[in-house]
Amino acid sequence: MRAYLDFEKPIAELEGRIEDLRRVDQENGVSVDEEVSRLQAKADALLADAYGKLTRWQKTQVARHAARPHLSDYIKRLFDDFTPLAGDRAFGEDHAIVGGPARFRGRSVVLIGHEKGSDTAGRVRHNFGMARPEGYRKAIRLMELAERFSLPVVTLVDTPGAYPGRGAEERGQAEAIATCTNKCLTLETPLISVVVGEGGSGGAVALAAANKILMLEHSVYSVISPEGCASILWKDAAGAKAPDAAEAMKISAQDLLKFGVIDAIIDEPVGGAHRDPDLTIERLGDAVESAIQQFEGMSPEELKQQRRRKFLAIGRTGLA
Repeated sequence: MRAYLDFEKPIAELEGRIEDLRRVDQENGVSVDEEVSRLQAKADALLADAYGKLTRWQKTQVARHAARPHLSDYIKRLFDDFTPLAGDRAFGEDHAIVGGPARFRGRSVVLIGHEKGSDTAGRVRHNFGMARPEGYRKAIRLMELAERFSLPVVTLVDTPGAYPGRGAEERGQAEAIATCTNKCLTLETPLISVVVGEGGSGGAVALAAANKILMLEHSVYSVISPEGCASILWKDAAGAKAPDAAEAMKISAQDLLKFGVIDAIIDEPVGGAHRDPDLTIERLGDAVESAIQQFEGMSPEELKQQRRRKFLAIGRTGLA
């Protein structure tokens, strides 16, 4: 069963009728092709119209869709010989961040990303993609491994934010995030980051201070979640003001491209990545391959200077 978002209800009704008609066709042998074609064309038009004018809050809902491709899906379809490496060599293993060496379209890379989990057990195991300090320290260890063997690093970002629990704070969450961000900025090999769902706060920045930052069309990237912003600004515990917060923060890929925070947008299929994961993953692979090629041959110092210029320029877009 496909999960529909609130704004997709008219589309859900039409697609439900199409499925009912197809069952009638199978069970009774009655030809309904003409009616199915008519309804499908109407559903496709509604879908294109809805996704052509999504609000920022609706984009947030799409970015969080449970059927959206997860890190495990990208690994299966884009990366060969992926070898996950565990532990931070200081405290333990964090399952919210997964990483290790892999082969990507004929070249060796180090892949690091957030995994939210695709079912209840997986979400609990991966803590809904919210990493603890050991996750960020593991990412640093993997980046150092990439430097040792001169391998590009690819990070896939999809997190509501770093885990804010007491244990994480006791073990130095803020320091781990800051140190991981610094490692990204000083990394001596190419670093390509893609926000594939949610890019939440420092938990996302710690893996996304890259030479090139890409976003899927309906992903979001912000300093805080819309709900968190609403709770602070309007004391809104119920989340009723979250849509207003999303609009005010301008968290969409289109906003962030305009501000110079990201470098490019990867188009999603009509209806979002969850409607055609294979096409989404293929497009992401093409974009990452092109980005890696762009930085091949650059010296470590050139890579670091490019990142420095890039991040110092954020906020100056359009200024003299």
